[in-house]
Amino acid sequence: MFDKNFEDRLVTWAAFRQELESHPEPFQAVIDYYNKAPLVSIYTDPWDKTTWPDPWQLVEENKYCEFGIVLGMCYSLQLTERFKESIFEIHIFVDREKSSLEYLLFIDDNYVLGYDRYNVVLKGDLPDTLQPQEKYTMPEIQ
Repeated sequence: MFDKNFEDRLVTWAAFRQELESHPEPFQAVIDYYNKAPLVSIYTDPWDKTTWPDPWQLVEENKYCEFGIVLGMCYSLQLTERFKESIFEIHIFVDREKSSLEYLLFIDDNYVLGYDRYNVVLKGDLPDTLQPQEKYTMPEIQ
């Protein structure tokens, strides 16, 4: 998807979201999908929600920093019938052990995307070296 023009990216993304409706492992599928995005340095300011692109702007801009990937995963799941009733939260943590910022997507306060770039993690399996910095409850997308 990421190497296509805007219109083709929209079509491809819509087809992917449709696949998520019945995928046996939708969280893993969304992780795998966004692992194909070419990574750029900081593009979206995670601290200022007013600057975050909406789902269609994100696809149009096609610039995915670590935080943009978390937004993309969130929007992809939010825009399905299957997960429209789920609660999505984006958390920013400092990992005291790694001295790094971590951008994580919590789904229904149990599943975590973004901590392990390749796998879904359960909230209870997160290390205690993570120090919370900010939490954003994502509004329903109209």
